Amino acid sequence: QVQLVESGGGSVQAGGSLRLSCQVFGYSYSDYCMGWFRQAPGKEREGIATFFAQDGSGYYADSVKGRFTISQDNAKNTLYLQMNSLKPEDTAMYYCAAKSTQPWLCGRETIEQKAVVFRTWGQGTQVTVSS
Repeated sequence: QVQLVESGGGSVQAGGSLRLSCQVFGYSYSDYCMGWFRQAPGKEREGIATFFAQDGSGYYADSVKGRFTISQDNAKNTLYLQMNSLKPEDTAMYYCAAKSTQPWLCGRETIEQKAVVFRTWGQGTQVTVSS
């Protein structure tokens, strides 16, 4: 059974940092296009970053580019989202998700399709940034 488990959320002041984890069970994340999404109350779910480990390709939304970075620990089958220079507008529930079909297609066009192509989701972890 495929399962994604996020952790690492919390409360932080503006300008601070957090590192989210997405531990993958049941398969190797390197075989999939992995995505990070977030959803703030009253807003649509936003795709913020993708990563395909086999060629290191990926995408960052303009809203997080230069502040957020995806990293990996193959031994732990875990992806991380390092979030620096956090802003109050980063407050949201954060999710990781996996796309199994054509995983090499892992860019902006893919993440915009959200749940249409990302079929496996974690339970989410809350990030709250105070001003």
